Amino acid sequence: MCDHCMKHGAGGKWYLNAKSYSEEVAARYDLRAFLAEQYRNFEQISVRKVAGFSPVGHDHLFRMPIIGRIVRRTAERMLHSTRPPRNPFRPEGHIGQVVPLEDAVAILQTCAAEPIIEKNCMCRYMTRGEKEACCINFGVMSEIIDKLPRFIPEKEKYHLSRAEAVRRFTEHNQKGYIGTIWYGPYPYINNLCSCKSPECAGIRPRMDFGIMSIHKAEYVADMHQGLCRGCLQCVERCPFRAIEVDRGTGRPAVDQEKCYGCGVCRHACDTRALFLVPRSERPALAGRY
Repeated sequence: MCDHCMKHGAGGKWYLNAKSYSEEVAARYDLRAFLAEQYRNFEQISVRKVAGFSPVGHDHLFRMPIIGRIVRRTAERMLHSTRPPRNPFRPEGHIGQVVPLEDAVAILQTCAAEPIIEKNCMCRYMTRGEKEACCINFGVMSEIIDKLPRFIPEKEKYHLSRAEAVRRFTEHNQKGYIGTIWYGPYPYINNLCSCKSPECAGIRPRMDFGIMSIHKAEYVADMHQGLCRGCLQCVERCPFRAIEVDRGTGRPAVDQEKCYGCGVCRHACDTRALFLVPRSERPALAGRY
């Protein structure tokens, strides 16, 4: 359990604190006006200068020993800011974490504020021009997205009941999409994504440049070797390359250091050899996200 969960969480997890989804929080920070301005110009956020630095065409800077460290720390301070939201043109306070299917269901059933909608993935729309309805919004964010046609799915029904939202998230998780939950901005939670790597703008900065743009889940994967039949489907399914073939046995093995705890590998296993365990139960990984 991280320090943030200790301070803001319920049941040991920050994203199960129903207050963070509430109208009370949205009204306190006037988030309707803030989010409306931010998402009207959403595509520009990723290319705007931050502290005089433009991210466009400067990927190489992240790989330079000293400058890269400075840039990463600056980005992390901005993303993990817990100051009240101020500037809608900065992705400030946009803290997220990977969540497995079980926790996503708990969010949708008990925490998410209505209305609940399914919208086109913004990351995929920006990077590839593709429109796939696989992200779920709630509360004020649903109201905002409802007024932005480019994010509205081209189908009759995108307003969802809680049961429909659970069903849709489950479908995407079974396809191998990574569940992620986000502040946007802190302290308001309004977005449950189903991320298809490599498009996810929340996951890629960490995987490509080591920026702590998202936390790993509260879990890691493990395996009942006796149930594994060696089909290797889980190796292909893992989006983080945390399941590798053991050269000695020819069977898959989980590298828990690499594991993000998303749990999508389980859907590829028809013998149920794969399962999740709390990160806190692995002393070498406890508190490391």
